[in-house]
Amino acid sequence: MALFSDEYPKPLLPICNKPIMQYQIEMMRDLGITDVFIVVGHLKNRIMDSFQSGAELGVKIHYVEQSQPLGIAHAVGQLERFVETPFLMFLGDIFYAPKDMRLLLESRQREENASVLVVQRNQATEVIKQNFAIMMGEDGRVRRVIEKPRHITNHDTGFGIYLFDPVVFDAVRRTPRTAMRDEYEITEAIQILIDDGYPVFAEEAIDWILNVTYPKDLLNCTVSWMKTQGVTSVVADSAEVHPDCRLDYASIGENVIVRRPIRIANSIVLPNTVVESDGDMVDCVRSARITIDCG
Repeated sequence: MALFSDEYPKPLLPICNKPIMQYQIEMMRDLGITDVFIVVGHLKNRIMDSFQSGAELGVKIHYVEQSQPLGIAHAVGQLERFVETPFLMFLGDIFYAPKDMRLLLESRQREENASVLVVQRNQATEVIKQNFAIMMGEDGRVRRVIEKPRHITNHDTGFGIYLFDPVVFDAVRRTPRTAMRDEYEITEAIQILIDDGYPVFAEEAIDWILNVTYPKDLLNCTVSWMKTQGVTSVVADSAEVHPDCRLDYASIGENVIVRRPIRIANSIVLPNTVVESDGDMVDCVRSARITIDCG
């Protein structure tokens, strides 16, 4: 975990040499969104240095600081001064492989003041317990959301993409601090919207999702994305790789040097790392100061 917390904020962890959050920004841009607000806290300067104004990605980025990590609803509340229109929100430390993000916009158009949640169906019980359950009514509306449920009654799960109407800010201001984590939970705010009679829908707009928490998650996500894209290796332009090096589902980062004709398989070499050993690299994540076996 030190590899993540000391060297990278989670939103900057690279999947095929691109930060997790950059994929999200590009998804917004492709939907026609040009103004992006990033709520920053831990290691905020690294995030701001990475994306700067957003011009290189074709958007305008605004940074809003959350002074204390008091939950997702609290983070949403920091945006109320700046946002007056419906907005799409991602959790910046989760990788989402999109299926059809326009389903969110189409669902939003059905009814005034609607909010839309991304749902995945038929999830394993343990996955649901780590996220939140979504319960649907016969009319297609969301009737209840339950944060990290202990008892599973269905298998519709929310994973952290939301299209909110600005009425959510009224709900956020009425959201209590919960006993579970002593935070302001976004699921509590969504339930307030539902109880107030506002329409909330759910759409399967994502193909697959991975919450990158451990080095093995980073590796699994990288390999899965390569397979989704139909490639078997990704090498940064600035990397120097021995011409006889064999790459098999390998991600080679910026300014990496691989001096030997080794095999690198199912592995990630993070930026600014020099690989000088004669032994093959298999099932691992390597940085300039540490190698983590993920086998």
